[in-house]
Amino acid sequence: MISRFSKDVLVLDARAEVERIVDALRKQVLGMLRRRGVVVGLSGGIDSSVVATLCTRALGNDKVLGLFMPERDSSGDSLRLGRRVAAQLGIDSTLEDLTPALEATGAYRRQLEAIQAVVPDYGDGWKCKLGLASVLNGNGLNISRLTVEDPEGKVDTVRLSPAAYLQVVAATNYKQRLRKTTEYYHADRLKYAVAGTPNLLEYDQGFFVKQGDGTADLMPIVHLYKSQVYQLAEYLGVDEEVRRREPTTDTFSLAQSQEEFYFALPYHQMDLCLYGLNNGIASDEVAAAAGLTEFQLEKVYKDVEAKRRAARYLHARPLLAGEIGED
Repeated sequence: MISRFSKDVLVLDARAEVERIVDALRKQVLGMLRRRGVVVGLSGGIDSSVVATLCTRALGNDKVLGLFMPERDSSGDSLRLGRRVAAQLGIDSTLEDLTPALEATGAYRRQLEAIQAVVPDYGDGWKCKLGLASVLNGNGLNISRLTVEDPEGKVDTVRLSPAAYLQVVAATNYKQRLRKTTEYYHADRLKYAVAGTPNLLEYDQGFFVKQGDGTADLMPIVHLYKSQVYQLAEYLGVDEEVRRREPTTDTFSLAQSQEEFYFALPYHQMDLCLYGLNNGIASDEVAAAAGLTEFQLEKVYKDVEAKRRAARYLHARPLLAGEIGED
């Protein structure tokens, strides 16, 4: 039997989708939110570049502000490519170096303390990242590990204690939350809205920080799978180097892909698996389209569901005492 399910299921009518999003942006920003324009944090990545381009098409390049918000662990490519996108669009942009503010909050110090609890020698000149092994290679829980590199280039990977892991994540989350605070400063002074950049894969799986990159006034691409964002990028003429760049977290001092940090598979496979799960497609068809065995697909589905359970807290709005009924 020939499978009817293939990667073509994610192919968009890019022109129609762009027109639909652009129309929605005009109605949302100018009508519903009654803002004059939009602020977009530009990371040099595909998602923020597409969002900035869509906002520019909807509102004009004089109504979009691009923000570059590097800090000491950021890749130089992020700022370079972000500036290239802003220049291509002809939008105003502002550079906000977040390093001093992160130092003042103790973000770097708190991260250092947590790492030194398991790697006592870690210090100046060292680099680090958090990562997960592929869910396909494991037989149990997929636990984050810390990879460190000393000043001589020696690399080691170690298990973190639960307390150390939580502290590393908590300290790192300062970065996303400070970026969002900075976006809202500029939005308030200009009477602009803040545009979020998560795609469907990230939002569904909780790959964002609560009150950080998970917060926005509108999210133009949150309904699109990552593969579809790339399709829009090509149609919109987003810079080719941005389109070729591997999706990264750009959060830790060592280079790191999104797959390595969080997702079970590369995005093009994750999209197909998530689409199949969301739409009740037979497992054998999804596995064949994604290049997996059905056993591997089952592991991916378990990982997806586990991340969805963890993401409920991230998606939850504030709880109100008045909503609790009496027993």
